[in-house]
Amino acid sequence: MSVRSPIRIVEVGPRDGLQNERTILPTEVKVAFVNALSKTGLSEIEVSSFVSPTWVPQLADAEDVFKRIERAPGLIYSALVPNEPGLERALAVGVAKIAVFTAASETFNKKNTNATIAESLERFRPVVARAKTQSLPVRGYVSTAFYCPYEGKIQPERVKPVAQALLDLGVDELSLADTIGKATPRDLRALLETVLLFAPQDKLALHLHDTYGLAIANALVAWEEYGICAFDASAGGLGGCPYASGASGNLATEDLVYALQASGAQVAVKPENVVAATKILASYVKRSSESRLGRVLQPSA
Repeated sequence: MSVRSPIRIVEVGPRDGLQNERTILPTEVKVAFVNALSKTGLSEIEVSSFVSPTWVPQLADAEDVFKRIERAPGLIYSALVPNEPGLERALAVGVAKIAVFTAASETFNKKNTNATIAESLERFRPVVARAKTQSLPVRGYVSTAFYCPYEGKIQPERVKPVAQALLDLGVDELSLADTIGKATPRDLRALLETVLLFAPQDKLALHLHDTYGLAIANALVAWEEYGICAFDASAGGLGGCPYASGASGNLATEDLVYALQASGAQVAVKPENVVAATKILASYVKRSSESRLGRVLQPSA
């Protein structure tokens, strides 16, 4: 591409990161974390999830967090919403954007949501429709878009109908997820060349995990070869997929920002500020940071 758009980072640490940590953090710590991330130059923070506390106790305080955060002008504060009751909870606290989620693997979707792919899409139909009446943008996640911990490699042809169905429902953005972090650049090229045949480039985002150490390589290929400019990442590499043995977590926001900036991309995020934000969690998350840049900037951490 001769002209490239600025990179848009969706910070998923407060939601996807913390929901997979064993420790349930105090509400005030989550609020402080989001507030610190709000000062890094990010364009969107996925703050929490309005799922049942029975299933995700780590995020049971979603309403309280949204009520207490300091919202920076122009920054989107979004949330994951699984169903209509979740949407009502989100609307009540002024969520600015919602996300729904399904998978390209039937087995994964049934284990993760207790529904088939078709059932999950039908569950989202009224959610997306209601969000539109409230002028809320909607993101659609497609988990296991590359590999599934139960079914193995997922061919692009299996992702296509799921992605198309989400677009038909009216989602504004598709986030294609490497849920267990096993995708290679070859896998990435195959999927993007399939999806870009029917999905506009500016509607696509990538949600990369770094289990096998290839997330940065995949992000650079997506940007340099296909012009993808939207990426999900998690400060400090928090979280990961509980279904992937040995999963090291999400792609660290600061590592992604550093790699893209070093490659010439326009990224407004200050990676050193992201590293500083993760220090708020240091005494609560009982493991070392997965961030390579964090280790450079804070070698004693």
